[in-house]
Amino acid sequence: MFEHKALDSLDDFFLEYGKRREQGVYFYRINGYNRHIREFLGRYYEEAGKTGAVIEGKIPNPDEKNLAYYEEIMGMQFQLGMGFLISSLQKWLPRMNDLQRRNVAASIYDTLDVMRREGKNDNMLRNAFIKFMCWLYYRFECVVSRLGAQRVPKILYEGRVSNYELKFFCVLSGAGCDIVLLQCQGDQGYLALDPGSRLSRNLELPGMGDFPQGFCLGSLRKELEDRADAERLYGAAPALSACTNAWIEGKGLSDVQKPVRARGQDERFFYNCFLRIEGVEDRLTYPGELYHFQMDMAGAGRKPVVVENELAPPTNEEIGAIRRRPYRDVEQMAADLAANIVYAANMELQRIMRRAFVDSVLEEAASVGGNLNRLTNRTIYLLCWLRRFQDALFRRWDRSRMGCFIYLGGCRNSNEAFFMRYLSRLPTDVVILVPDLDRKCCLQADSLYVMHFGESLQMRKFPLESADLQLSTAAYHAERELDAIMYQDTGMYRNQQYQKGVSAALQSIYEEIAILWDQELKYRPNFDVADSVVTMPVIYAKVSGVKEGQVEAYWSGIKKLLTPDTILVRGMPYLGPEDPNPVRAYATGFLKNGRLLREKIKSHSCYAYGVLREEMQEHILDKLQLLLDRRLIRGIYENGTEYTVIATVLNMKKDILRLMQKFDFTRKNPKMVFINTSEAVLSLEDSILVTFLNLAGFDIVFFVPTGYQCVERHLNGKYMAEHQIGEYVYDLAIPDFDTISGNQRRFWRDWLFKRGD
Repeated sequence: MFEHKALDSLDDFFLEYGKRREQGVYFYRINGYNRHIREFLGRYYEEAGKTGAVIEGKIPNPDEKNLAYYEEIMGMQFQLGMGFLISSLQKWLPRMNDLQRRNVAASIYDTLDVMRREGKNDNMLRNAFIKFMCWLYYRFECVVSRLGAQRVPKILYEGRVSNYELKFFCVLSGAGCDIVLLQCQGDQGYLALDPGSRLSRNLELPGMGDFPQGFCLGSLRKELEDRADAERLYGAAPALSACTNAWIEGKGLSDVQKPVRARGQDERFFYNCFLRIEGVEDRLTYPGELYHFQMDMAGAGRKPVVVENELAPPTNEEIGAIRRRPYRDVEQMAADLAANIVYAANMELQRIMRRAFVDSVLEEAASVGGNLNRLTNRTIYLLCWLRRFQDALFRRWDRSRMGCFIYLGGCRNSNEAFFMRYLSRLPTDVVILVPDLDRKCCLQADSLYVMHFGESLQMRKFPLESADLQLSTAAYHAERELDAIMYQDTGMYRNQQYQKGVSAALQSIYEEIAILWDQELKYRPNFDVADSVVTMPVIYAKVSGVKEGQVEAYWSGIKKLLTPDTILVRGMPYLGPEDPNPVRAYATGFLKNGRLLREKIKSHSCYAYGVLREEMQEHILDKLQLLLDRRLIRGIYENGTEYTVIATVLNMKKDILRLMQKFDFTRKNPKMVFINTSEAVLSLEDSILVTFLNLAGFDIVFFVPTGYQCVERHLNGKYMAEHQIGEYVYDLAIPDFDTISGNQRRFWRDWLFKRGD
């Protein structure tokens, strides 16, 4: 018989029998919870699965077939004596050795003898014996075959133990098993069977509390399975893990400057910072603070990696360097793509980076709604950016060094936010600076520490050098504050306040063209500003016929539209394929996979728009990309027309460029008026130009007194409004508009009263 002993610590359960301080086994009840108990249960669960048994719920009672087989083999005789018990076990469980058989027989005898002394008759003892024998044969044969070994078999039972189950566990314990009863519902049921706790001990540890809601062996098993799956994904586990922000004092950049050794001493962790600072404490001193911060960091051997305003998307070459293949699920993708993370100079750092990668991908999977392609693309961006920055962040890394990644401006999209969350799991500080409160950082993370200041400062460049340091006066900031009061949500706009605009063609009646034509965009219907993008209501129309055939009034009406911002085109075509175009020879090299190669375009010798303000250059390229994406011209991505589109848009005439240079998206927009009195039609180049200018924000009106289809030939759809205002008139000569009177009194009276004089 094995004696029950008291634990010194939970680790005693896992000692070999010969190494235990006192020779014996452990039989304990667990009625409370803390972190150490959870860790112990996970370890004990795995050990019981290998050497013993895990029981969730009840041990099933022997059924009729079990009892019939027992009776066939053993008969129904019973004697409470060691000779009978040993011979019965030898016949019933022949694989047990003599020592195991004697120990089990002695333990059964002791248990049944206690029952006899409690007043149980022979019939009740026989029934208990048969139940024990059936349980041993059908449920626990693998356990008794391990009895007496140095590695003590273990039983883990979850639930409210019954009377016979408890007695059976006493048999197993006495024969050499460790027993743990997990009682998430408390000890009351057990104490009703064993009021004095004579048969087992109650585990008592400091800090024990109630079990978490829903905790059970099923949830523990799921956690262990997930951990095993994770091990298959991660490979070898790193020795270090992240301790993020737990050590900081809320001092912002001063925390980042704290020496690594002063952050914490636990050798299991690296201590990093994940911080976002919104706004500034003092606009006058903030640029100088950043300059001295990075100087001090460099002086301490921690030169930060700084990214300003955006993480440039990976190039095609960077993306092509990532090894990948089709994937059936997230786990397969994470495990395979992790192999792209190589840092041969430090294998521990490589393990940290790979483990953080898998954790990040599995976490991010929930945010894409199961879209594996989207997650794969986002993950490839992460790997490209990691390769771009890892050498600067981790060169000569060890536990005493901590890199620093600074992102000025804040995350603009989910790809950037994903990369920031990944970096925060690595041994580097991640600092996101958003001094301009009008800009919003989309990054969300539980581990992110956010500091917020009330003052705002526009800052596009981080002061890495003294030449970058732009200081300003209090008067300058006061003027900016006044701007914010006057021009934010007031309907008033300062010059060139917004850099991005989208056009929306107005649906109107013909008479409204003259009313809206010379209005500022902000006064037109459906004008809007949202997220610093201006919606520009523009006129895009074809006017067919002559109202009541009155040619003089017709020309007079057109004369009213010829403002200083209007380009007049007399006849078609305006542009032709034979016109000189220096861009045409290079256009095929400016497009790849449907995307404009903007940097290549801007750096090319044929690019003539470098004199324009930067935001207008971006506006032109944005609308050129939109024209291609929407395939507004017939033949785009079918017969090479896309290269004619690029060549035409990048070779606009000087008068158009000058109008675009001064174009303010909230004020009067540039305009073009086309007059075509013949059978001529728009050339392909004309169609490209007017479609582009409509997207860019121009008002465009075609006056076609003949009503001919001279505009639509190359357009891939009907996007402009057409107004049929009167009878068709042919062979008109376009007059010199300097000689035409702009008096339209008759026109306005006709429109208002719908009758003649």
